[in-house]
Amino acid sequence: MASYLVTGGAGFIGSNIVERLVKEGRRVKVVDNLSTGKIENINEFMDDIEFIKGDLADFTVAKRVVDKVDYIIHQAAIPSVPFSIENPIKANESMVTATVNLFKAAVESGCIKRIVQAASAAVYGNNPILPKHEDMLPEPVSPYAAAKLMQEYYAKAFYSSYGIEIISLRYFNVFGPKQDPKSPYSGVVSIFLSKMLKEERPIIFGDGLTSRDFVFVEDIVNANLQALSCQWTGNSEVINIGRGESISLNELVILLNEILEINLEPLYDAERIGDIKHSVADISKAKKILGFKPSESLKYGLKKLVEWYKMDSKKQG
Repeated sequence: MASYLVTGGAGFIGSNIVERLVKEGRRVKVVDNLSTGKIENINEFMDDIEFIKGDLADFTVAKRVVDKVDYIIHQAAIPSVPFSIENPIKANESMVTATVNLFKAAVESGCIKRIVQAASAAVYGNNPILPKHEDMLPEPVSPYAAAKLMQEYYAKAFYSSYGIEIISLRYFNVFGPKQDPKSPYSGVVSIFLSKMLKEERPIIFGDGLTSRDFVFVEDIVNANLQALSCQWTGNSEVINIGRGESISLNELVILLNEILEINLEPLYDAERIGDIKHSVADISKAKKILGFKPSESLKYGLKKLVEWYKMDSKKQG
């Protein structure tokens, strides 16, 4: 039976991937330093996985975790633009250094069949062309975006130099269960929803016209598993993963009000440095290479997230 390593497997996206793999009966190893991940996210699977607490910025950890692994799903990172602006060195360690260590350890193991890694739509920057397509020249405007772009370049370099298959999935704005709204690294959907469930007004940075392509975490999980099994194209591909449609933050608040059957007006604050104004994915490449198909609607994912929050709050008492 094939063995899978999920880096950052106690984090938001990583833990959702772990859950799917375990439910499908796969052999799973998880590494996480728990700087942003939470052990609670994978507690129910601990008897079914091998968990290693460690930081991939340490090469000895990277060497240890790739042992007896066939496939790697690389999610480990500190996924925050504001954090990267305040701490560019630490952000670089968590993404670039950790990734190079992981790739080198994978090459040395000689057993890794393929790596799929989390990239980011942040690399497109403020290029006004919409939708964003993979052939566009990257224009990173934050250290986070620059580090994510370096992960892609290292993927291409390692395939060219060592022949190891690596696919980079450029995530757009991911939301879903296990995304901690209290975390400073959390996404806008979970932050808005957690406030609105308590009948508190959500805070929008800027005028609310900023638009995003919000993609449900189930779609991200599907894309990762499809990328592991798709036919290799002969290139270390970079592939957008989103819904292929955008919505403004003002419209998002209206939609959440509708789902929750309330009527809360947002509060507005100054725009944040490094935030991108508009973003929407061209997902034609994902459809062609992966067979990717996003969930039926944004509302579907938001409703599922509301259900999860309500269930989780009951568990918390």
